[in-house]
Amino acid sequence: MNLPFIMYAFYIATILLMLLFIFNIVSTRKVMTIHKCYFGAAVVMIVWLLALIGISYTPETDIATLYFWDSLTTAGAACLPVFSLLFSICYTREYETKVPPRFWLLFAIPILTVLMVATNEYHHLYYRVFSFFNTDVVFGPYFYIHCTYTFTCVIVSVVLMIRYAVKRREKLYYWQATLFALGGLAPSVVNLLVILNVISVSVTATPISFIITMILHGIIIYRLHLFDVQPLAMQQLVDWMSDGYLVLNGRGEVVSFNKPFRKILGKGNKIRENIRLADRMQDVDIDNKTALYNLLTGVRSCLDSNTKVTYEQVINSKKGMEPVKCYYLVEIKPLISRGEVCGVLAIFKDITELKRNMQRLQDSQVKMMEQERLAFLGQMVGGLAHNLKTPIMSVSGSLTAMEKLVQESRISIGDPEVTAEDYREIYGEMDTWIDRMRDACAYMSDIISAVKGQASSMSVSESRDFSVEEVLKRVYLLLRHELTKKNCNLQPSGDMDIHKTFIHGDINNLVQVLTNLVSNSIDAQVPQGRRDIFVDVGKDSKDLIIRVIDFGSGIPENIKRRLLKQMVTSKGTMGTGLGLFISNTVIKAKFDGSMRVEDNPDGGTIIRISIPLEIVTLRVGNEVSGK
Repeated sequence: MNLPFIMYAFYIATILLMLLFIFNIVSTRKVMTIHKCYFGAAVVMIVWLLALIGISYTPETDIATLYFWDSLTTAGAACLPVFSLLFSICYTREYETKVPPRFWLLFAIPILTVLMVATNEYHHLYYRVFSFFNTDVVFGPYFYIHCTYTFTCVIVSVVLMIRYAVKRREKLYYWQATLFALGGLAPSVVNLLVILNVISVSVTATPISFIITMILHGIIIYRLHLFDVQPLAMQQLVDWMSDGYLVLNGRGEVVSFNKPFRKILGKGNKIRENIRLADRMQDVDIDNKTALYNLLTGVRSCLDSNTKVTYEQVINSKKGMEPVKCYYLVEIKPLISRGEVCGVLAIFKDITELKRNMQRLQDSQVKMMEQERLAFLGQMVGGLAHNLKTPIMSVSGSLTAMEKLVQESRISIGDPEVTAEDYREIYGEMDTWIDRMRDACAYMSDIISAVKGQASSMSVSESRDFSVEEVLKRVYLLLRHELTKKNCNLQPSGDMDIHKTFIHGDINNLVQVLTNLVSNSIDAQVPQGRRDIFVDVGKDSKDLIIRVIDFGSGIPENIKRRLLKQMVTSKGTMGTGLGLFISNTVIKAKFDGSMRVEDNPDGGTIIRISIPLEIVTLRVGNEVSGK
């Protein structure tokens, strides 16, 4: 069989281009399994073309040599469909480094086919009559087994690629699958026409049709980036993510997931692709059943409502041999195609470290609150001692007077000059001193209660309804010495009745805040300035408003902007910067309220505290009349 010169040139050019392509891939990219499949197909194609050139130089009378060359060409026709199938399997199943050994059994039939052709003169199972032209050749029974197998490989490879593209629902994958299908079906159609004698051609027709396949696959590689934008790279990308994801179709079947999800929930529940997620509930142990049940409930809710579902999930896992709790924020979103929900995407965001950081922050805030509380108590020790000294001296003086009256009464017994009226006068004076002692003891009791409340740990909270009057009374008791020393006058004001206005919470927290604010107002007094400090109580449509108003030196603008956000002070070395920062934290954490710093138009500062009306009640006697 003689070939025209143009065919020689075409074959040689094709061989050189394929070798150049292989060299380019090996030298510029990491070679993966999918590349090796293509390289195998290219090598088989090169051997096929060389065999055709060898046939053209072999005399027609040398049957043994022709059988040898034909067995090589048949190897190309038998192996290329198998390489195409392996290529699609690696691509769709994402085999990155190696193919499972069971898939190499696909080459069993091609190897048997080559042996059949090489030994055909002994059994004639492949050729009854051997010829290089389809009109003269007569095929044996094994040929049809070979054809059935190769056609099946091509069809399966095309179906796998198309199915994968449909599942991905992206235009790029559709183009890749289309060109792959055309490249795979082109030689199959030519072979079918040759077998049915629809066209009359020589053995060169089949390799030429496979060259079309190589061209189309080259377009996929260079124009559509088959080796660059492929599931392997995409899978690596999503596997590198710290968040786990799960994709389900509208029937609740698992479409795909990444390695983090497999570690979070997939491995323990034996979740794999193409199974219904609900079916795993039957085989799940009790530890994992709650997490899986919550996921299924969220998926159903998402599909029914067509809206995003978010919840927090705690999953028990192990770090080494120690059990640990991991926290995840689960977001389930509907996947919409052409206006209809076709599935859901569930994302598991690991918030374990965020939870730990929040706990550390909370612990740190509690420590700072404790430091501020203890520091403030230390500052008040001197004043408290002075406050207690006065009632103690009063009790002591009253006792001395009582002793004198008792002694006088005892001496007067039996004295005819002492009348009943004199005894009544003595007893009246005793009652007066007893009342003074009772008042002094009550005052000391109030001081002790106020100090005791401030001395208790911030972490121990006792919520109850307390009146604003009770708060201001404790503040006055704690700061009486400082107020007197600086000649300041603490006055309640506003349009709210402080006797009947009750707040639900821990009274000690609000006492600490107001004590700190009033103490700051005392420190801010200026010589010859107005010494009044008002605690104004009012409300708006949403909040109870408590304002501490002074007429002192005010707060510099550069400090006022940061006062509630950072630990800053306008007192120089005398201030810690904790006071207002911690006060704002307490109002937010304990009363769900807020604080704001304003300038007093008459000079000084106004600190505004807003507490939601939901925890405020107005009482008439013992009855609640409204919020």
